[in-house]
Amino acid sequence: MKPSGRLEFPPWANDTAVHTLFGALGAAGITARFVGGWVRDAVRGVTLTNEPDLAVDKPPETVMLALKASRIKVVPTGLKHGTVTAVIAGAPYELTTLRRDVETDGRHAVVAFTDDWLEDASRRDFTFNALYADLDGTLYDPFEGRADLVAKHVRFIGDADQRIAEDKLRILRFFRFHAWLGRPPFDAAGFMACRRNAGGLRGLSGERVRKEFLRLLDAPAPADTVDAMREAAILDHWLPECDGAARLRALIAREDKPDPLRRFASILSREADATVIGKRLRLSTQESLRLEVMLAADPVIDVAGGPKAWRAQIYDLGGNLYADRLLLATEAPGDWRGALAMARGWTPPELPVSGGDALKLGLKPGPKVGGLIETVERWWIDGDFTADRAACLAELERLVRAAS
Repeated sequence: MKPSGRLEFPPWANDTAVHTLFGALGAAGITARFVGGWVRDAVRGVTLTNEPDLAVDKPPETVMLALKASRIKVVPTGLKHGTVTAVIAGAPYELTTLRRDVETDGRHAVVAFTDDWLEDASRRDFTFNALYADLDGTLYDPFEGRADLVAKHVRFIGDADQRIAEDKLRILRFFRFHAWLGRPPFDAAGFMACRRNAGGLRGLSGERVRKEFLRLLDAPAPADTVDAMREAAILDHWLPECDGAARLRALIAREDKPDPLRRFASILSREADATVIGKRLRLSTQESLRLEVMLAADPVIDVAGGPKAWRAQIYDLGGNLYADRLLLATEAPGDWRGALAMARGWTPPELPVSGGDALKLGLKPGPKVGGLIETVERWWIDGDFTADRAACLAELERLVRAAS
């Protein structure tokens, strides 16, 4: 594979760890080149954001021996697929041997190792993901990926239907990369191939779908991409509850920081069942519970009620969940910015009395104690948390006398 350009100032040029890694590999006759996110970022002239991935032209066992000979820590993270991870000064560098596909079934690939760079490039998904770079910034670009990256054009390598047949997840990756790196219009051949093959997504695991879709939603402005996916029936199987991106657009206009799960909630219909969706997409228990709170009809967020109402709901929900509900309640009138600032900065106090105080007043343990404490708590909240312990004890004593 011939060089096709050069990065004038490769961002890794002065990275001591990178030079150590390349020195160790070069001493063993191993050629290594950056591939993936670091190369895309370098071509775009943006700060390196991904963990570094490198391609190497020798088998993983040879790579491991070379690293160990230079006293570099190495972890066999995926020997079956040719991947090992070098760790230098605490930073991981993933190295994968050049590969060719022996067999694919749309979900998994059986690979064989090769030393042919073009063969490795040809099995990749999109043109700009087949960009390689040497330590000195020399670029290798067999499919004009640099031009596509600059033009913000997401294009499959070769025949789009064939690339998708090899791995159905590439349908979701096509839209995810478009959300992050593309601009309208979509590549027509790629879009139509994704539409034709959308049914193949049924064979994927919920974990893989969830990971790709949440990464897509983390992009700066994914709303148009979500609408395009809905139009192309990409979401029909895994997310039939998708209600379009109108609420997502409103959320993005007011959110203080992106949150993919909150954005996920914004595209779901009001009747969506968080438990069902959580099981289907293998959300964690914490994610499912958070989604359930975000989709719940109650409590209605009272923005117009001012600081007193804000504090009461922050106390009930907690600051983070209140912020979720507030940001999603784009139709609620009032000073939502003030409410959000309070959610981020106010720490709710603790109720000054407890069940133990009720027992000291002569009550026996049981549900009655809990009910009285709950009543005091609502009184305390209605008073905007101003009552101190003495006042709360006095209210508790009054309730006990009234109940006896």
